[in-house]
Amino acid sequence: MDKKTLQNFAALIVDMGVNVQKGQEVLVRCDVGNPEFTAMVVEECYRRGASYVKVEFSYGPIQKLSYNYRTIESLSGVNAMDLEVQKWQAESLPCRIWLDSDDPDGLAGVDTEKMAKANMARSKVFKPYRDIMENRNQWTIAGVPSVAWAKKVFPSLSDEDAVEKLWEAIIKCSRADKDPIKAWVEHNVNLQKRCDFINSYNFEYLEYESSNGTNLKVGLNPAAQFLGGNEKTLQGVVFNPNIPSEELFTSPLKGSAEGVVYATKPLSYNGKVIENFGFEFMDGKVVRVIADKNKDVLEHMIRMDDGACYMGEVALIGYDSPINNTGILFYNTLFDENASCHIALGMGYTNTLKNFEKYTKEEQNNMGVNDSTIHVDFMMGSKDMNIFGITGDGKCVQIFKDGDWAI
Repeated sequence: MDKKTLQNFAALIVDMGVNVQKGQEVLVRCDVGNPEFTAMVVEECYRRGASYVKVEFSYGPIQKLSYNYRTIESLSGVNAMDLEVQKWQAESLPCRIWLDSDDPDGLAGVDTEKMAKANMARSKVFKPYRDIMENRNQWTIAGVPSVAWAKKVFPSLSDEDAVEKLWEAIIKCSRADKDPIKAWVEHNVNLQKRCDFINSYNFEYLEYESSNGTNLKVGLNPAAQFLGGNEKTLQGVVFNPNIPSEELFTSPLKGSAEGVVYATKPLSYNGKVIENFGFEFMDGKVVRVIADKNKDVLEHMIRMDDGACYMGEVALIGYDSPINNTGILFYNTLFDENASCHIALGMGYTNTLKNFEKYTKEEQNNMGVNDSTIHVDFMMGSKDMNIFGITGDGKCVQIFKDGDWAI
């Protein structure tokens, strides 16, 4: 990928992604395989006036060694250094940038139960700090190729060609191939128009049906609304949390989901790829996991805490989306979730509540926004999916017909 395009992409991540403010600190998480691009991002942060940029490099094989050799007790503990980083984030509210390069199969072979128990223990320690930061700092996730990820997507190509091919796909899907800033300004305007339109219906619940067996009813929170594109911190700073993003999303009413939903794309979760799976809901709660392989991974996931088995998000994306139209299965949730409709288990988004800033975290959860240490998206949109919105007075409006917007 040419240097100018990469510099434009780095500028997009910093300017439109986290929108670094003068004097603000920044935390960048990235893979060791991308030092050059990471340096471009860091330089853009300083150009925007960042006072300090902290970079945390990671390497998947080392993480796998850690899970394989350490005890559950050791993995579950939080050392003083990790705790200080959490405290620093909660106090300083730095911008957070995640350059996602994860290998979809990076943790294959790791003891699932051991990993789940350790993650559960650490998440409980970190959650209070995440709650403090919620809606108070800017963050964004963007994709950056690694050899392992690129070879998973394009297995027949050489390492170099696979990485280049993945770069091309990422740049295109992220609207960074021409004039990225202008493209995202226009994209955000269009997403907001669609949000305003669908919010005007005040739907009470959504009904999903598809030939793959999905038959699901999800209650919507009367105090919430659909959002899309950019968001705003409590301090009034606008940012774009996902690059790319094609979704309109909301947090449904906790405890109000009935039926069965089947995934239409694989899920890469904790370094393991799970295919051909689904969930059955009753009274809003997952009561049955359906899967051919790695069923235990999903069962551990929904037991992470009391809220992990409830829905935290429903998102609407037309099947005729730029990402889906590439024909590429990315094995990466950031991209695959923006290819078609999806839902998420776990934590809901409190900022979907109208006037959310007026309520405490406890009040927001009591209003029906699910709380959890996890938030896991999976894709369930299909070419023949139909979605109906039902209003409080019983009016039925078809929102999606044959996988795409009908309104």
